[in-house]
Amino acid sequence: RNDCRAAATRDRPARRSFGVDAPLVACVALAGLLVARGAPAVDVLPPHEAFALSARALDARTLEARFDIVDGYYLYRDKLKFSVEAPARVATTPELPPGKMKHDEFFGDTQTYRGRVVVRLPLAAAESGRTLTLVTESQGCADAGVCYPPQRQALDVAVPAAGAGPGPRVVAPEGRPAWLK
Repeated sequence: RNDCRAAATRDRPARRSFGVDAPLVACVALAGLLVARGAPAVDVLPPHEAFALSARALDARTLEARFDIVDGYYLYRDKLKFSVEAPARVATTPELPPGKMKHDEFFGDTQTYRGRVVVRLPLAAAESGRTLTLVTESQGCADAGVCYPPQRQALDVAVPAAGAGPGPRVVAPEGRPAWLK
């Protein structure tokens, strides 16, 4: 009997053992598949839909930026940044409205916005009838546990003629991650 076993193993290539039990590997793989199949899918909106940005010039000295935030999503107050490309510029740091306090596992205690947030941006100098480019950076999350990378969006905003009232509201196109400036 030993001769048969020796002859059989002599004709076959040797099997290598990596210290892993094959049935254990199969069970772990199967468990992983079952968990993956049973895990609920998280369906989130693209950032430009979850945090819809629009803007308008109220007059030659003031721009108004507005985020309409879908239910179940929030923006971080301290992650909002605004700039205006030349020839005009933002005169001072915009005064952001207060947000609601939230304890965030990554950012600690921070203020967030839900619903609608409107920010007025004082301009140093803008000529009536010109078009300005407002550049925003923002970051937010979904209550489902998905956070977006910082987003950068640019909008071309027409400055109305003196005494003509606010200019038209412009809706921002899809943004891109802020690091892709």
